[in-house]
Amino acid sequence: MRTALPPTLSASIDDRLAETDRLLATAYPGDDGSRQPVHTVYVPGDTVTHDLPAVWGAEALAAADSAGGAEALAIGVGIRPDLAATVARLVERKLEVEPVEDLRIDFEDGYGDRGDTVEDADVLRAAAQVGAAMDAGTAPPFIGIRFKSFEAATRARAIRTLDLFVTALVEHGDLPDGLALTLPKASTLAQVEAMAEVAAELERVHGLADGRLRFEVQVETPQLVLGADGLAPVARIAHAAPGRVSGLHFGTYDYTAALGIAAPHQSLAHPSADHAKAVMQLAVAGTGIRLSDGSSNVLPNGDRADEAWRLHARLVRRSLERGFPQGWDLHPAQLPTRFLATYAHYRDGWFEASARLRHVHDRTAGAVLDEPATVRALAGFVLRGVRCGAITVEEVATATGLEASTLAALANPRRMTN
Repeated sequence: MRTALPPTLSASIDDRLAETDRLLATAYPGDDGSRQPVHTVYVPGDTVTHDLPAVWGAEALAAADSAGGAEALAIGVGIRPDLAATVARLVERKLEVEPVEDLRIDFEDGYGDRGDTVEDADVLRAAAQVGAAMDAGTAPPFIGIRFKSFEAATRARAIRTLDLFVTALVEHGDLPDGLALTLPKASTLAQVEAMAEVAAELERVHGLADGRLRFEVQVETPQLVLGADGLAPVARIAHAAPGRVSGLHFGTYDYTAALGIAAPHQSLAHPSADHAKAVMQLAVAGTGIRLSDGSSNVLPNGDRADEAWRLHARLVRRSLERGFPQGWDLHPAQLPTRFLATYAHYRDGWFEASARLRHVHDRTAGAVLDEPATVRALAGFVLRGVRCGAITVEEVATATGLEASTLAALANPRRMTN
């Protein structure tokens, strides 16, 4: 076969695009394929106990029972009757064995300023409870703390709390595999870079592996979404602290309040919140940094519990549909609707996703011509459903012919081939 271009052109183009190749490989490596929790439970730092997940699970089941059981609650929040029984059964099991996927022990807004002596004692007590949970095998898959912000008034206290917590866990014996650290109210890139410096220094003094201490950044100030220079600082977070930032978590109420939105209208469904989250989504696309939506502070208590459950289930489903697979929960009674809405989301899409993945496995043509990017999305959808318990591994094997490892490779091909 005859070609017209000179053989030297390809090498020249390689040289021209070398920097682009390095950028894509390092700054946009894609998702690492590890599990992401569907929620983060926040509790004040002085209330955590080693058996908190089991306590919350029991309270969540009791709350569902008060609504007539998980199936009745599922139907009450709008889940199709033909799906409700299956979802309810799976959720009841979930609340028995793993009611909390991610626990954040809060020393920020949910804890307040109690003075250094009291906070020191509560931090050490919280670390001891985490150690006890690890020893007993009752710790959730992800666990950690939210310390105070790196603003001037609370910076020293934030660093001290983080130091005490990490040091106590190291001295206990080891850090949790799913250790999560949360930096709240970040307003500038400099604060994120400062947090990365603190994490690196803690690794050095404790002899931890480089990159062992990663952290989430809470996006809850307008300045992080739109800076004084007219640019979006949030878009530079991944590149300002490479490998350090594990997630961006939206802070519903701080963010909307900062924009002057009245309390009755503050919600993760407010248009201003959607704008911020769309910017966050663009900022981390391809970087491997995970996204989490915020919380609903309308709790399912008292006479208006049914209304609060419907609202929570709708907001959870809304977040999932918009590409935010995680959110915050603030009360045990929110767990039933967290998992009912989440499981219904994955079960709803399971039939079509499995059929399309079967065509991928069998190398046959279906009603939809799926490109590689869509196949990744389908596999990622099913994989998230499996990891949270909405879909079983056996169902995947039967319906798609794919083993778990193959499903993971389809969902994260770049990571699997690197």
